[in-house]
Amino acid sequence: MEFSIRPMEEEDWNSVANIYMEGIKTKRATFQAEIPRYQDWDKGHLNIGRFVATNSDNRIIGWIALSPTSSRCVYKGVAEVSIYISESCRRNNVGYELMNRVIEETEKENIWTLQSGIFSVNEASIKLHEKCGFRVVGVREKIGCDADGIWHDTILMERRSKIVGI
Repeated sequence: MEFSIRPMEEEDWNSVANIYMEGIKTKRATFQAEIPRYQDWDKGHLNIGRFVATNSDNRIIGWIALSPTSSRCVYKGVAEVSIYISESCRRNNVGYELMNRVIEETEKENIWTLQSGIFSVNEASIKLHEKCGFRVVGVREKIGCDADGIWHDTILMERRSKIVGI
């Protein structure tokens, strides 16, 4: 499958939101039950590290974005990854390429740690993160309850940048 990666634009929101909804419907990707308005989503995410993958028809097939983990300046180099791939395009290296693009971008921006909280049942996402150099740093037991009232564990994974000698 051929695809390309480019920066996400506000005009991409409807396509991004549709893929996000696919993730919500799996009940293995997020505790979020509804799609936020773009303005709310935009406020909660960093301006850097927002990318979409598009197929040969220029249709968006995946996206990645970063959220700050804290407002404290000592954590300015730590960001949380959100990555979603269209159901019809999974297992085609789209996630791997998006993740590597955001890693490259964040290293230029002096972000030294990327982290993700992944549902323990989301084996595909855990494997993707491992393939991209993330490691498990903990399990958060029954950290959140989904829309059906089911409590889930999340696996906390992180990737330390090679730009700093940590």
